[in-house]
Amino acid sequence: MKIFRIAALSCLLVVSLSSCKKDQETLWKVEIKNPAEKVEMTDISKEFYDPKIPLEQFTKQFPWFQGTVPDEDFVKRRTDAEEVRIYKEAAAKIDQLKLKNNLQELFSHIKYYFPQFKTPKVFLFSSALQMVQDPILYDEKTNFLFIDMTGFMGDKNPNYKGLELYFQKSMNPNNIVPKVSRMFAENIVPFSGESQKFIDLLVYNGKVMMLQDAFLPNTPDYLKMDYTKQQYDWAVANEANIYNYFVESNLIFGDDHRLAERFINPGPFSKFYTEIDNQSSPMVGVFTGWQICKEYFKNKPETKLTDFLKLDATQIFNQASYKPKLEE
Repeated sequence: MKIFRIAALSCLLVVSLSSCKKDQETLWKVEIKNPAEKVEMTDISKEFYDPKIPLEQFTKQFPWFQGTVPDEDFVKRRTDAEEVRIYKEAAAKIDQLKLKNNLQELFSHIKYYFPQFKTPKVFLFSSALQMVQDPILYDEKTNFLFIDMTGFMGDKNPNYKGLELYFQKSMNPNNIVPKVSRMFAENIVPFSGESQKFIDLLVYNGKVMMLQDAFLPNTPDYLKMDYTKQQYDWAVANEANIYNYFVESNLIFGDDHRLAERFINPGPFSKFYTEIDNQSSPMVGVFTGWQICKEYFKNKPETKLTDFLKLDATQIFNQASYKPKLEE
């Protein structure tokens, strides 16, 4: 059975799906009358590595930044030439004014759908590459959002030598806001883990991606997925083939725990166990769940986002009637 098409054919699907995409875009184009509170953003490391600022003054202003680092080591780090170099390179990659404005827009959209949302205080910092695989941190108690700039120095940056290439693909400055958005989306829709069926994983991730659509209406879809444009095009071109594989393999309502590792978790590619695997995009289960949820809203555009998030995965799947057509 021939399953997959090459990404070059994606243009054919883009044309056929253009009207549907326009409907989805209109759904999330909202007028923000009550924007979120103004974003306050501080570059902690700029002050940390500034020799003109006394350490006592710094620790008084940011008493939590030292953590469990011994005083002696903390002092040495301020003048460590390699750490300073990495910080300066990372900071130079990021347009902080643009980032601040984009975060303001993001937070305003979150507040539109969830009025109780409060703008977090944003802190940029350098972990000297120690936290690049988990560069976004949020402390709910203080409402502090931390962004490790060394996690966004750019795909194939020499400083990332030894780090898996697939992971680097979402380590660019334009990945910051989508990653922040996804973090808040996952906080809004925490995964219960009560059911181990694949459909629950698909729809859960689809719900998160629908929040991405709502929170980031002006952001390209591939960035919302932590995809490259090429990976997104492959998923679009093979949307029906992917779903057909899930159906024919009886995976939709399956409970094999390995399905998450094969089709949901980040990786270099998805695992269909075919000759096409190395050419495939990763996380196609997330992509499929997203399309199922989009189809639900196409059928029921009057549904409130907050009500949709409460729906059972099977209910969403059944009412979406998702059946992408295979091309002959």
